[in-house]
Amino acid sequence: MVDQSAVGRSFTPVTARVEPGRLRYFLNTLGEQNPVYRNSDAARAAGFTGMPVPPTYLFCLEMMDVDDPFEMFTALGIDLARVLHGEQSFAYHAPVLVGDTLTFRPRVASVTDKKGGAMTLIGIRCEVTNQDGVHVADTARTIVVRNEVAS
Repeated sequence: MVDQSAVGRSFTPVTARVEPGRLRYFLNTLGEQNPVYRNSDAARAAGFTGMPVPPTYLFCLEMMDVDDPFEMFTALGIDLARVLHGEQSFAYHAPVLVGDTLTFRPRVASVTDKKGGAMTLIGIRCEVTNQDGVHVADTARTIVVRNEVAS
């Protein structure tokens, strides 16, 4: 079972490039038609210097480009079969644009037991910087681990 000793633990940074083809595939999959995400003229008219990414795209980039998608679970001794996705959120500090190269730095921010130890909520925070070292976003997600509870 994951405990408070995991708080502050960091994992291997992930580097990902915002490529137009991958972004287009993501937008098509979602049915996202906002021209700001698809057309550089529309993006400039909206005040961007290039085409931005939609907020949830950061999670996709991190997941697609990570070398070991199970590193955190292995390191914390978590059985993947007992994991549920709890929630996710984003805080943007600067636009993320097509052509950017991003670095994601994930770490455990919190560990909370619920339901008398039947589940553990693990808060993961991730600082995202671009190729210029600018802190562009913070992402957060909660992993729910269903624990075996002795009866």
